Amino acid sequence: MKTGILLISILAIVMSTSCASRKNIVYFQDEPLEEGVLMSEPKQLLYKPDDILTINVSALDPDTVKPFNLPVITNNTTSLTSAQGQLQIQTYLVDYDGNIEFPVLGTIKVEGLTRTELTSFLVEKISTMVNDPIVNVRLANFTITIIGEVSNPGTFTIQDERITLLEALGLANDLTIYGQRKNVKLIREVNGEKKFAYVDLTSVNVVNSPVYYLQQNDVIYVEPNNAKVRSSTYNQNNGVLISAVGTLTTILAVFLIK
Repeated sequence: MKTGILLISILAIVMSTSCASRKNIVYFQDEPLEEGVLMSEPKQLLYKPDDILTINVSALDPDTVKPFNLPVITNNTTSLTSAQGQLQIQTYLVDYDGNIEFPVLGTIKVEGLTRTELTSFLVEKISTMVNDPIVNVRLANFTITIIGEVSNPGTFTIQDERITLLEALGLANDLTIYGQRKNVKLIREVNGEKKFAYVDLTSVNVVNSPVYYLQQNDVIYVEPNNAKVRSSTYNQNNGVLISAVGTLTTILAVFLIK
């Protein structure tokens, strides 16, 4: 009888531990069965100091827009076996005051503008001198950094100007089993200050988070869960203690069976 009670108790502990582990690991646990969840609207990036922009102006008559484009430079590479030149498009660095120096137009304040706003501004100004100009603006240094309990931490360059938190974690090959899913930290610079936000990946409402769509230079930090913290503090004394507890448990089990 006592043995049966002991086995039932052990089974109950194992089952409760399994349930707790699942709650800490599975994403989107509160996903509704019938209703969908409305995702937050993506927002265009706002340009900031230290951003690097590529701006290309084109038109039916290429000669008319040459003054508005930076010259393409050639990087010559020479080796013992070959010599070749690579074309490189020059870029615009947004300075500390949020400005760029643009050919013909001079100083332009770009900080706080979206790509659409900057494109419209340039088209409007250049249209006074060129017929039907086409302006293409791209952010050349959109990077995010993912550290902590992920399979592939690092800094990633984003080709498009839109990426979500989940897509970013996908670039890092997802969280490890030791990653804290309920408290993912995001660090973002806003007006020169570091701001912190926390996201719960186990909730479907993560898609409504104001930081669901990432911005340039965001840092994502995945904290280790309690299991990883405990394992990192494991030492030889812990091993001796666990061994002693195991031996004591075995002795008690023998007496209970008798």
